Amino acid sequence: MAVKLTKNEQKKQKDQLKQYQRYLPTLQLKKQQLQMVIRQIEAEVDRFRKQQQAVVAGLQDWVAVYHENRFFREELRLEHLVQIDRVVKARGNIAGVSIPVFKELTFKPIAYDLHEYPLWVDTGIASLRDVARYDALIATLEQQISLLGKELRTTSQRVNLFEKVKIPESKENIRRIGIYLGDQQTAAVVRGKIAKKKLVKVTAS
Repeated sequence: MAVKLTKNEQKKQKDQLKQYQRYLPTLQLKKQQLQMVIRQIEAEVDRFRKQQQAVVAGLQDWVAVYHENRFFREELRLEHLVQIDRVVKARGNIAGVSIPVFKELTFKPIAYDLHEYPLWVDTGIASLRDVARYDALIATLEQQISLLGKELRTTSQRVNLFEKVKIPESKENIRRIGIYLGDQQTAAVVRGKIAKKKLVKVTAS
């Protein structure tokens, strides 16, 4: 982009450079913070997935019994006893990004006749509810990662813009204007000396 080779433009470019250099560390800090938080949340997701797998693995001791569920009439299937009512979330803020925060998962109160189910039904329902809670929690954390990842990409683009374009561009413009104004000043001095010599010559004549 062409710039005017003037003192006013030189001042404007210097002011812009100061702004870029002042704002860049804030952007870099935000980028680092977002990267760190995303890594932490990814670690949480991994930890909760393992805990969820442990719950499922814990069912293996009576999985043969659990398979009785296949032989229940359709309306008595165990999954009908575990129905999500609602996912309760709050709002949080990380590095200026609004994110959902998991609070709890509530289930519809479904009564069932103990005479129609074996003794393990209570344990099975509790385990299925735990698995569902982990699903809701992990889904919320993955939503956080998605939102923070989007902000990270935007912030990274701005850091790159400042580091690789705006700051070098301003420095180059300041350099070019400085050279031009220096040349103009030198030319003015030379013209002044020539004019002075001519004036001295005229006066001497």
